[in-house]
Amino acid sequence: MVIFKREDDIFTSGHTACAGCGAALAIRTIMRTIGKDCIVVNTTSCSEIFSSCYPRSAWKIPYIHVTFENGASVASGISRALKAQENNHTQVVVISGDGGTADIGFGALSGAWERNEDILYIMYNNEAYENTGIQRSSQTPLYAWTTTSQIGKKIRGKQEPVKPMVKIAAAHGIPYAASATAGHLSDLENKVKKALDTRGSRFISVLTPCVPGWKYDPQLTVDLAKLAVDTGLWKMHEIIDGKETVTVTPSFKPVEEYLLKQGRFKHLAPEEIKKIQDLVDKEWKR
Repeated sequence: MVIFKREDDIFTSGHTACAGCGAALAIRTIMRTIGKDCIVVNTTSCSEIFSSCYPRSAWKIPYIHVTFENGASVASGISRALKAQENNHTQVVVISGDGGTADIGFGALSGAWERNEDILYIMYNNEAYENTGIQRSSQTPLYAWTTTSQIGKKIRGKQEPVKPMVKIAAAHGIPYAASATAGHLSDLENKVKKALDTRGSRFISVLTPCVPGWKYDPQLTVDLAKLAVDTGLWKMHEIIDGKETVTVTPSFKPVEEYLLKQGRFKHLAPEEIKKIQDLVDKEWKR
């Protein structure tokens, strides 16, 4: 891992992210790795709110805020405009939350992947619409509490499993798709470097724990990201030209070690924890 100095940062301190924000930690590492020769397209999300409230900005490179649904469309246009100017070196990078990626912006993103647009799309995945009130997204885990997946006697949080975005990206035939976390920064850095060395559509989903949405002590952000991997709940892998490789092998700790450190899962009964464990075991056997 390269040792960076503070002056290397192009996503700077002084933003208004929550203490312990996994997204801010991940974005700082991502931008250090990419460097200054880039244009960032940032969809409406937590990161847009805490980094670019007028008249201040945490970004030291060209930065465009766009709506939830059109990050991939705007990035595609920028990429093609650069190519028309014979600029084949400036990276076009989308940074978007899971709501703007897997849900609201999914149609535009699928279209960009189908065309193999030359963009790097990074989804920081805090597993809900945290910025607008902690509503569930397609990335919210099974049985998790959100303000739109309440806990009752019959309905026990979100009832559906997570949409597998890395697999969906790879199924479009794009050259590079991967997952990472805010707790494995060397791995994240390496995957960003691989994406930068690849042309065409590239996608990285980064697990970024969220203090208010997940309801945990801010000092546990990195620990929780690591536990998600160690329990097998978050698979660290990359798919290069269709070939899948696991990049961090889990130690397969019981899933309850991860779940019960978070308030969004405090309601879980033993049978619900067992179902989650069974799903994890089934996926790894596959």
